[in-house]
Amino acid sequence: MPSRQPHRLHEGAARTIPVWGVLFLPVIVGPSSLYTWADPDVVAGDELLRHKTLYLNVPFFVARAVFYFAAWSVLGHLLSRWSHEQDTGADPGRARRLRSLSGGGLVLLALTTTFAAIDWGMSLAPHWFSTIYGAFFIVGWTLSALSLTIVLVALLSGEPPLAEAVRPVTVHDLGKLLLAFTMLWAYLNLSQGLIVWSGNLAEETPFYVHRFHDGWSWMAVALLLFHFALPFALLLSRDLKRDARRLGAVAALMLVMRLVDLFWLIGPDLAGHGLRAVPLRVHWMDLAAAFGLGGLWLFLLARRLRSRPLLPVGEPELRELLAGPAVPR
Repeated sequence: MPSRQPHRLHEGAARTIPVWGVLFLPVIVGPSSLYTWADPDVVAGDELLRHKTLYLNVPFFVARAVFYFAAWSVLGHLLSRWSHEQDTGADPGRARRLRSLSGGGLVLLALTTTFAAIDWGMSLAPHWFSTIYGAFFIVGWTLSALSLTIVLVALLSGEPPLAEAVRPVTVHDLGKLLLAFTMLWAYLNLSQGLIVWSGNLAEETPFYVHRFHDGWSWMAVALLLFHFALPFALLLSRDLKRDARRLGAVAALMLVMRLVDLFWLIGPDLAGHGLRAVPLRVHWMDLAAAFGLGGLWLFLLARRLRSRPLLPVGEPELRELLAGPAVPR
């Protein structure tokens, strides 16, 4: 399928996961600075936290984090290695292993991502809970990866070797995926909002109460307009979805709004732990962390991508595409 061509970009990104495991060490060393459930004095005076200690305790938290990064690293390493080995010649056995690992890996990835979101995000406010919180991050991370893929394809579409392989149909496939996950993101947020509003339970409403006051409401409006409404309207255009540059501009906007969405999800709980509302404040360190870690990751990604061919030259689908008639761009 033409939409599979950019998967080498994803393989390069997957090979950076061990570095993020190392960068996660400060959280493992000092979890009590972020999570109230990691402070024994706080837990001793909170009956609800005492009931959650079987799951929310530091040793188990560390063990789960190690498992998540190990599972993601192994999956990324095997998929990337076997895909690279395909360049030496098509091997039906290797192709079957890739499909089998991908199928089981998707299940493992969904489960580990869900629990990682609960551990690292939702437990910042340990009195609050949501059954679809993990789905927010699964869809959000997919949107981020897809948006970055489209931006890179747009930037590299005029350079060899992607110049001959990136056709309008390829860009169109990516655009349709971006539209689908944009709608799914909106659906999940609308679903949770309606459920919390209709239930009106004291255990659930603080999530929105803390995010619709003290400046956070403006961020919610920005997400509604620029994370959903504007991209949705633009992506309805077939011509835009077949133009790499214009689609890349929409994807770049989506990447910016992904940062805003993460800040909206995490920021109030990071400061107030779900117990009190806090005013919106953007510290310069917030921007420095985003640009610093983002820049480091892009540097690592560029190094990984330079080490291997950008196109899966051993895959029959690519050879058929390159051998076929060129489609006007």
